[in-house]
Amino acid sequence: MKKMFSRKETSSSLRPSAVAPAYTIDRYSSYYPMNHKNRGKAIIFTHAVFAVPHIKLPNRAGGEVDCTTMKDTLERLGFDVDIYEDKRLEDILQITEKVSSMDHSNSDCILVAVLTHGDEGEIIYAHDCPYQISSVWTQFTGDRCPSLVGKPKIFIIQACRGNDLDCGVKVEKDGVARYSIPTHADFLFAFATIPGFMSFRNTKNGSWFIRELCNELNENGQKYDILTLLTFVVQKVAYGYESIAPNTPEFHLKKQTPCIVSMLTRLLLFNYV
Repeated sequence: MKKMFSRKETSSSLRPSAVAPAYTIDRYSSYYPMNHKNRGKAIIFTHAVFAVPHIKLPNRAGGEVDCTTMKDTLERLGFDVDIYEDKRLEDILQITEKVSSMDHSNSDCILVAVLTHGDEGEIIYAHDCPYQISSVWTQFTGDRCPSLVGKPKIFIIQACRGNDLDCGVKVEKDGVARYSIPTHADFLFAFATIPGFMSFRNTKNGSWFIRELCNELNENGQKYDILTLLTFVVQKVAYGYESIAPNTPEFHLKKQTPCIVSMLTRLLLFNYV
């Protein structure tokens, strides 16, 4: 006969949850509180020049436009922005570990952006080597960064995720209680493109994705929740852009679709109090 476990027996057999600082929000509140003393830290890792052994990666012309645009947008939303250029992986991990160990009790959220080259398998590139995106974001899970438990952790990745190209499809016009929170809750990932595909960047105007993301945040960042905003970003990139490269037919008239992965447990609206 199968043994029936009580709730108490089941929970006691698990590893105890990390103890987080007091966070006064109702378990089923619809919105994340955005009324802390600080909006939060925003970290931008931007890469333009690479020195990866045995791999020839081109310079990312136009990446500085993305970085400047993002910095201005995030500061407008109240973030404390730090920019790190062409850092080695060792430096990146030291920086993120240091930030994850900070006390974020007086902050609404945290945001990490990575502007770089990428490849299949969630691989992105530091100045000196490839690495998994997870090596960064897992430093901010609830068991490793207790002061951000229950708060939004936003990751923006401007990078290719493979070498496939999207030719597009023509469409005809008419047709405060104490409770446990999973360690991986409250994360949001906004990728420039879907797995396996390339993303596009203009050498003068920056990348399609970052440009539309910042436009949307500037225009409606305090009007709509973040997932609504990101839906509009996906729409604008998917419908409003097409590569122009007649001299290289394999890259000509190609499309791009950003990809949003959400583990948010509430609506994130930057002006919600």
